[in-house]
Amino acid sequence: MAAIGAGVEVDTVLRDPHVRPGETLYGEVRFRGGSSDHKVDGITVDFTAVVEVERGDQEHHATYSFLRAPVSGPFDLRAGEARTLPFAIPVPWETPVSAVGGRPLPGMRLGVATELALAGALDKGDLDSLYVNPLPAQDHLLGALVHMGFHFKRADLERGTLRGSTMPFYQEIEYHAGPEWRRHFNELELTFIAGPHSMDVILEADKRGGFLTSSHDVYNRFRVGYGDHPGRVEQALRDGLAAMARRRGWF
Repeated sequence: MAAIGAGVEVDTVLRDPHVRPGETLYGEVRFRGGSSDHKVDGITVDFTAVVEVERGDQEHHATYSFLRAPVSGPFDLRAGEARTLPFAIPVPWETPVSAVGGRPLPGMRLGVATELALAGALDKGDLDSLYVNPLPAQDHLLGALVHMGFHFKRADLERGTLRGSTMPFYQEIEYHAGPEWRRHFNELELTFIAGPHSMDVILEADKRGGFLTSSHDVYNRFRVGYGDHPGRVEQALRDGLAAMARRRGWF
C-alpha cells in the first residue's frame, strides 16, 4: 500500500500482469482512508512506458502515459474506511511488446499506476510492471527471425508517431544480422503497428556499402493478417528482406 495525500493508502492488484495487445487487463484498486473524511474526485489507472527522447546530440528517458482509464468518479471516503474497486481495461492493440516467452524483453519498461484525485491534487500509487506478450502473428515473425539466424540485440521505445499509428512513440526491436543476410546488412530493426485484424511490419536495416560507397539505411513495410499461415508470415518477411537487399526503399 502506498501512502499518498492526507494519509490515504492505495494499492493496485493485477489479476495477471501478463497480457497481449487487444486483451483485457483485470485487477482491482484497494484503498483505505486516512485520519479524517475526504472527498475523492476520482480514480484513474494509467498505462505508462519509458521512452527514449533525443534532443540534438543528447538522449534522455521520459515516462509517457499512453492510456488513462477511469475506475471511479467522485465519492466520499470516510476516515479509516477500506474499499476495493475492480476494473477491466482493454489493452490497446498498439501496445509495445515487453515480454517474449513469458520473460521480460530487455530494454522495455511498461507499467500501470493508479492515480487518485484528492482535494484538487493528483497522487499516484506505486508502479506495477506490465508484461505485454506478442500476438500470435508477432510471435511467428519473431521466431522466423531467430530461425534465419538473426540475434537479438536490444529493444527500446523512440519518441515519434509513424504513419498509421496513434501512439506518441514506436518500438524498435534490434537484431544483429544473420549469416544469410550479413553481406547485405549489419543490423536490422523491427517495428509493429498492430490493429484488430492485421498489423503493419516495418523493417529498417543499415545496408553495407560497396567499394568507394557509403552505407545507408533501407526500409520496407508490409502487412500481415492475423489469419495468415505462419509460412506465409515468414515468406512475407523474407520478401521484405530481399527487397531491401536489392534496392534502397522508403516507407
